[in-house]
Amino acid sequence: MKKVLITEFMEQDSVDTIAKKFEVTYNPSLSENNEELASQIGFFDAIIVRNKTQLNESLLVATNKLRFIGRLGVGLDNIDTNYCENNNIVVQPATGMNAHSVAEYVINCSLSLLKNIPLAHQGTVSGKWPRTTIKSRELQGKTMGLLGFGVIGKKVSILAQAFGSRIVAYDPYILQSDADEYSVSLVTQSELFECSDIISIHLPLTDETKNLLDYSSFCEMKNKPIIINSSRGSIVNQKDLIKAYKDSLISGFALDVYESEPVKEKFFSKISNTMNCILTPHTSGVTVESNVRVSQFIAEKVIHFLSANN
Repeated sequence: MKKVLITEFMEQDSVDTIAKKFEVTYNPSLSENNEELASQIGFFDAIIVRNKTQLNESLLVATNKLRFIGRLGVGLDNIDTNYCENNNIVVQPATGMNAHSVAEYVINCSLSLLKNIPLAHQGTVSGKWPRTTIKSRELQGKTMGLLGFGVIGKKVSILAQAFGSRIVAYDPYILQSDADEYSVSLVTQSELFECSDIISIHLPLTDETKNLLDYSSFCEMKNKPIIINSSRGSIVNQKDLIKAYKDSLISGFALDVYESEPVKEKFFSKISNTMNCILTPHTSGVTVESNVRVSQFIAEKVIHFLSANN
């Protein structure tokens, strides 16, 4: 019987569905124990991971049985996809399955930061009653700039437009006709920086996108926008982000992803309760509903693949 290894949390019904067909080892703690994972991975035909399990070449060479990697999410920067491609290993992300969860997160953060909710909350619970000292703004009439216009970017545009926002996007791989379908204006990166009141990032992490938002980028932003990153942490230079906020180049930020995860004290020690910001632990795409969708999708894919490749 073929064997499937699951190294991070997966919805139990989906684990049970796979176990009806194949031998399953479900051990979420393996994502944090590379030595144990390296000693076990050689026995499995398929492995299912999230973002913590680092499937690099040094680990993948430990097996010649592995033919399928299921990713309970979208980003693939924790998987050596070049090695997989060259060694006949299929990599299957759960594309689109958590898109609505991430899109809701972006809208939630946009509303909260426009209305200065973090500052209003802190002021109220500390007894200051900042009813007239903290300004609140509306999402209606604001320009939201999307860096990347894939599945999640499209979902964000639909939700933001329901609030009356104008959407612009920078994505060199998207045709104007595709953007027109969503009533979105394609612009250059510089134009997006200049006109946006909110900037939300929906890009993969590559050599080109690493540190895409650095201090020079923040200096191009004319409207002191809110920055939201639910994509990959290293796309935003965190040191420059804090400096840009303190220099009033931006009016707030929400981070769900970081240069290093879990987030290091070197970064979070710079965050004070007087800052208009939201920090969350890489959970924008993880809801009860999305976990079911993602898990079911990958379960179906691994069952189909292993059944077809006996």
